[in-house]
This record gives sequence, structure tokens and C-alpha cells, in this order.
Amino acid sequence: METTANHTSLVTVGDSFTEGMSDLMPDGSYRGWADLLATRLAARTPGFRYANLAVRGKLIRQIVDEQVGPAAAMRADVVTLVGGLNDTLRPRCDLGRVRALLEEAVERLAPSCGQLVLMRSPGRRGPVMERFRPRMEALLSYVDELAARHGALVVDLYGAEVLGDPRLWDVDRLHLTGEGHRRVSEAVWQTLGLPPEEDWRAPLPPAVPAPWLARRRGDLRFAREHLGPWIGRRLTGRSSGDGLPAKRPELLPYEVPAP
Repeated sequence: METTANHTSLVTVGDSFTEGMSDLMPDGSYRGWADLLATRLAARTPGFRYANLAVRGKLIRQIVDEQVGPAAAMRADVVTLVGGLNDTLRPRCDLGRVRALLEEAVERLAPSCGQLVLMRSPGRRGPVMERFRPRMEALLSYVDELAARHGALVVDLYGAEVLGDPRLWDVDRLHLTGEGHRRVSEAVWQTLGLPPEEDWRAPLPPAVPAPWLARRRGDLRFAREHLGPWIGRRLTGRSSGDGLPAKRPELLPYEVPAP
């Protein structure tokens, strides 16, 4: 159902997905679906405010400890929460603990905002992710349960076949491209009941298969530049976000970027 209501503030909580990797801007920063959504909301509402507390690599325990309290204190119209997926990609994952922490986050955020938005995160098709898929799907089922209990909206990105298309994922095979983030922004926009501008689930044109040698070179590059370092961080307990601040830590007026 469409709504004409104006949302005056947005706070986003999470990890690299919400920070905006890998929607790279010319200045080396990341944009991402949350910035795109904020831009669209700000264009509708004078004085619109936006905070993005997400930091790449964060586990659900870190999200609860570092982001949920500040987000709840901001008393925003809309809060989005996406977390726990990094936990499922670790060699050892206590899914019960992840579920309990996610529930804690929802219980603290839902009463503090006008509308809490949860997401069933997208999953890229490919062999590397298949071993983690049962954990991911168990977590996403729990997202549905929490939303039903706490009146949260759910954006079903996982159920959108197009977001599994490898062409919407960066060379690291873990983060969406700019086009992927643009579609997520539209998905959240529509879930909030705002007038749709496009069919974000529309499939891409048929792919032209790359030559065998080009595919093998791509696989080798991925293994060398991304998979190896990622496995190394998992095994040593390090994170790509160690020491990094929140993307936009304060709920401040948001100026629409120049075209």
C-alpha cells in the first residue's frame, strides 16, 4: 500500500552491506543503498536527518554493543537493522547466540522508532556461498519471526532472484555493485509504502558467457586478492572494520548531493 507520509529521519544499523560496500565513489568513499534512500527521502522532506552507524565487518555482538544503543537514543522515524550475516560466514557459528543477540537488538530498537525495517539479506549464487547457505537461511527465517512479533517491516532481498545474479556483485563476490545497491534502495523505498519508480526485481538482460580463460583468470584474481585475505581474517579473528568509525555517527540534517 502506498503512503504519502513524509519520513523526517532515518538511522541505519549494520555492517558492510549498510555501509555501502562496494558502491565506490570517485573520492574513494562508499555510497550504498542507505545513502541513496536518504537522498530520496530528503528530497521529499525539508529538514530530513540521517545517521548511518554501520561499519564493515561487524558481528552481531558488536552491532548490539556499539550501534543499537545510540540508534535507539536517536528516536528516528525509520530505523533499519541488518546484521548477523558475518557471523554465519565464520568457521564456527553459534546460531543460537546470533539469534538471541538479533532478538535483543530488535527488542531495543522497535519501541524507540516510528518504524523498524529488517531485511532478508541477498545471497550471491556461486560455490563459495553454498556451504554457508543453510546457516544464512536459518537466520533469515528468524528475521521473519522477529518482524511478526515486533511489528517490523521485512524487505525480502533474498527472495529476489535478480539479486543472486553475479553481475550485481563486486569482484570480491561479497558486496553488491552500485546497481545492486540502487535496487536495494528501491526495495526499501517500496517497503515503506512510497510510490515505486521501477521494478527492482526485474531480471538483467541475458548474460554473454565469458571465455573459459577469462573466467579462470577471474577466479585466480578473486582467490588471491579477496578470498585468501578474507579466510585469513576469519581464522585470526580480525575484521576489515577494526578501528574504523561509523559512517555517519550523528543524526544530522542531510543535504541532497549535487547530481
